[in-house]
Amino acid sequence: MDAELLSDTFVELADTMVADFDVIDFLHMLADRSVALLPASAAGVVLADPRGELRVAAASTEAAGLMELFQVQNDQGPCLDCFRTGKPVTAADLTKPGHQWPRFAAAAVLAGFRGVEALPMRLRDQCIGALNLFFAEPCPLDPAGLRIGQALADVATIGLLQERNVRRSETAAEQLQAALNSRVVIEQAKGKLAERLSIDMDRAFGLLRDYARNNNLRLTDVARRFVDSATADFPPPARDKQRAQK
Repeated sequence: MDAELLSDTFVELADTMVADFDVIDFLHMLADRSVALLPASAAGVVLADPRGELRVAAASTEAAGLMELFQVQNDQGPCLDCFRTGKPVTAADLTKPGHQWPRFAAAAVLAGFRGVEALPMRLRDQCIGALNLFFAEPCPLDPAGLRIGQALADVATIGLLQERNVRRSETAAEQLQAALNSRVVIEQAKGKLAERLSIDMDRAFGLLRDYARNNNLRLTDVARRFVDSATADFPPPARDKQRAQK
């Protein structure tokens, strides 16, 4: 494991407690770093909306995002059990018969995933979602890997709930709802850009995210301007950038 990357990741996650941050970009960073630090093929994040219903918030790949969506839509899978119990859930080998999630297991194996580790995003007794690790080969993680994965989920949860000194639960719920709504716009922008450039969705998201970071813009703002633009040109004209920074 890359010790320097591990250290940098925890610093970045902790920084959200003292500075403004783009929630969607933050969650994608959590998914990407989880894959980089642990022997997972992909990762996804699901968060509960104000009504307590899970929604897909981020994923390191399109395949992982589809698996997260499959679980939510079919009300079946390890991430749902993890969220409901507030405890880690391990699906060590999805190719074996007798799983409590038969539809999910079949879909995951078809997508190239044979194991899943679902880790709760929790602060004390409050569980706001789950960090889900997908494996091309059977898991589980070793104890050290599990501790690191859970620590990433825990620190990210604190960052989400405490950003800008947010203390009241209803305010935190509004923040999470805004982040989930932003993801819809980002998905629309990904689809538009993928069609425009004839590239896959993962590459389209990478271009949007890189442009936002390189120009010190919020990912959601870049996505919304691209979706709302009269043309399908990307990147946006320079005047858009100047207006956004005023």
